[in-house]
Amino acid sequence: MAQSHRALRALLLRLLYTVPVVWLVVSVVFLLIHLVPGDPIQQMLGDGARPADISALRHVYGLDLPLHTQYLHYWRGVLHGDLGQSLRLKDSVTHLVLSRYPYTVELTVAALIVALALAVPAGIASATHRDRWQDRALSVISLFGLSFPGFALGPILVLLVSIRLGWLPVSGADSPAHLVLPATTMGSALAAILTRMVRTAMLEELGQDYIRTARAKGLPERTVVYRHALRNALIPVITLVGLQFGALLAGAIVTEKIFSWPGIGRLTVDAISNRDYALLQGCILAVGVTYVLVNLATDVLYLLVNPRIRG
Repeated sequence: MAQSHRALRALLLRLLYTVPVVWLVVSVVFLLIHLVPGDPIQQMLGDGARPADISALRHVYGLDLPLHTQYLHYWRGVLHGDLGQSLRLKDSVTHLVLSRYPYTVELTVAALIVALALAVPAGIASATHRDRWQDRALSVISLFGLSFPGFALGPILVLLVSIRLGWLPVSGADSPAHLVLPATTMGSALAAILTRMVRTAMLEELGQDYIRTARAKGLPERTVVYRHALRNALIPVITLVGLQFGALLAGAIVTEKIFSWPGIGRLTVDAISNRDYALLQGCILAVGVTYVLVNLATDVLYLLVNPRIRG
């Protein structure tokens, strides 16, 4: 009972810490967007627009108000789920973000699955064959993956797999086949990082006393490695996955543009090129809040996997 109370208290503390972080994310997004040089109304109407038309449209979108007043209006809208109106697309920012958000989450989760599917077996194999040719080969492959950026890997996969071999579609999001190349592009770099982390964590666990005891009892090596060592080795990996989830969301901007994936990343690039303040704020806010919530979920999962930190 006391242990469950400590776990609940730790969870509530993490929820409490999330509140100022979300406030900071919203505030920084608002201020940074308004510090970007250029007038979005001028950009929208063109160089030949009359000053009276520019002034009238600025008033319609509330851009003629003092910055602190705009900030309060923005917060009021955020609390009510209203992120404003897109200057270019003439649609609600909330509707635009919600329509694209599932595509980005789908791509990010798929990339994470690809990374884990590659990294966990590779890290285990590298640790169980320490200093042998398997370990050296996997180290070279992971180093190659770390040094090969996604913006270079994506076009290569398009040219080789889609255009030359014709195995997978080049772009779009009409079927699961469209997800393979962008997910592989995003997940490969993370797989290289996770492989090294899994290897290091497994080597540390395989050297512990409880592993030697399990082997002395005559347990099969497969049981020792997967049931005992891997379970404890995954604790630091979970932390890294939570931190890298935000990097995947940021990397989705480039990947979505390469593969014409209709997610928030592509919408963000379009908003930047059009100087669409409200839409850009909504896109960055969605990514930032998602990152905060994923880190909170990582903390909760960490509590479940590692009961020792509850106290």
